[in-house]
Amino acid sequence: MLTTQAKMEKRIVMWVIIGVLFLAVLFLTFKVSSQGTGKATDQIDMSDWTANEKMNYEMHGLIPARSQGSAPSTSAGSGMVGGC
Repeated sequence: MLTTQAKMEKRIVMWVIIGVLFLAVLFLTFKVSSQGTGKATDQIDMSDWTANEKMNYEMHGLIPARSQGSAPSTSAGSGMVGGC
């Protein structure tokens, strides 16, 4: 059987562990939420695209040839995304 002293030590250790886990979750939550506030630098400027070009980009990942200069760099061999 555990003595009263051993039970108290177990409870203290348990609450310390719970406290550390709570602080870790709190820290990571704020860290993740603060990272989402900045504007992404890899976004494509689609202000002058037609509705058809936007649809082709959203559905197939195709970037119009006239705006290749404003697109973020992609790896070689990345062609159509999700064709039929």
